[in-house]
Amino acid sequence: MRDKRPKRNQRNQRKDPSVSRESILEKWKPKTEIGIKVKNGEITDINEILDNGIAILESEIVDALMPDLEVELLEVGQSKGKFGGGKRSIWRQTQKKSKEGNKPSFSTIAVCGNKNGYVGIGLGKAKETVPAREKATRKAKLNLIKIKRGCGSWECGCGEAHSIPFEVEGKCSSVIIKLKSAPKGTRLCVETECQKILKLAGFKDVYSKARGQTKTKLNLIFACFDALKKLGEQKVKPGFVEKAGVIGGRNE
Repeated sequence: MRDKRPKRNQRNQRKDPSVSRESILEKWKPKTEIGIKVKNGEITDINEILDNGIAILESEIVDALMPDLEVELLEVGQSKGKFGGGKRSIWRQTQKKSKEGNKPSFSTIAVCGNKNGYVGIGLGKAKETVPAREKATRKAKLNLIKIKRGCGSWECGCGEAHSIPFEVEGKCSSVIIKLKSAPKGTRLCVETECQKILKLAGFKDVYSKARGQTKTKLNLIFACFDALKKLGEQKVKPGFVEKAGVIGGRNE
C-alpha cells in the first residue's frame, strides 16, 4: 500500500511570500499613527521612520515599505539523529513536567534583511512550530535596524561598501564577539549562523573573534546583532565617510 503522506522536503516547503504579503496588506487595518500614514501613502521610505528613531509597532509597515525583504530561520536547536547523534534544527524544544504529562514548547529565531544595509532579528516561542515561526518573523520585522557599510581595512582601501568601516564589539551574557573589517575576497569568517545574519545585512568580507560560552547559540546570535546595532548608531566624521566609502546609518 502506497504511503500518501507528504515527503519531508514537501512538508517544510513554504508558500510564496509575495502572495501572502499582498493579501495581508489588503486586509491590514492600521492601529498606529505611523501605520495610517504608510497605508495612506504619506510615508513611502523606511528611512523616514528609522532615521527619526520612531518605534515600529506593526510588522505590516515593513511589508509595505520593503517588499524585497528576505526572511530566514536560524538553526538554534538540536534534534535526535541516528546512533545517538544530534542533528541541528531550527526548532529549540523544551518540556515542562506536569501532572498531565510533558508539555513541549518550541522556540526559533528569524532573521530578516534585504542584503543592502537593513537587518532585523526576532525570537518566537509557542506550543507549536507554526505560531513560533510567525512570532519570530513578526518580531524580526519590528526590530529592523539600519547599519553602516564600508571598507575600513588598511589592506584593501577600495572605498566600496563590502565590509564594516571600523571595528565593533557586541555582548550578550558571557559571549562577546568582535567584528573587524576585512579586505576583498576574505568572505565572512564568522560562525555559521552569524554568517546568515551578516549576509542578509549586506556584508561580504568580515573578520570576527568571539569569547565566552559561544556554544550557547542564542547568546552568540544576539551578541552579533548587538554589534551590528552599535555599528549603525556609531557617529563618524565626514572625512572618514569619504575615505572608507561609508553608506547607511547615521553619519554626523
